[in-house]
Amino acid sequence: VQLVESGGGLVQPGGSLRLSCVVSGYTRRTFCMGWFRQATGKEREGVAVIDSDGDTSYADVVKGRFTISRDNPRNTLYLQMNNLKPEDTAMYYCAVGPFEYCRGAYWWNYGLDYWGKGTPVTISS
Repeated sequence: VQLVESGGGLVQPGGSLRLSCVVSGYTRRTFCMGWFRQATGKEREGVAVIDSDGDTSYADVVKGRFTISRDNPRNTLYLQMNNLKPEDTAMYYCAVGPFEYCRGAYWWNYGLDYWGKGTPVTISS
């Protein structure tokens, strides 16, 4: 399984970015896919997930600002990030795992099974 993220960069506060992640080699028809982030000196945290039914879940700190989506034919996961804040600065990772990992708080507590190498996001003026 391979996951390759792109789209990170340096943005001013209040700005927007769209992250992309191309997933290959994950053969399960049902799945949970998501975005996670890790800031320097902090633990990894969940950002948002989407399952193969299209249901989504978000961390409270990004609700209303971030939108997760996927393009099935292209096996691509997206994260649209608006109204970015300095505290959103982190390395952002995409991940994929079994469908049931999207249920409840499992993804938040334990993450998913396969991970990309990350794309850096810096919010600064």
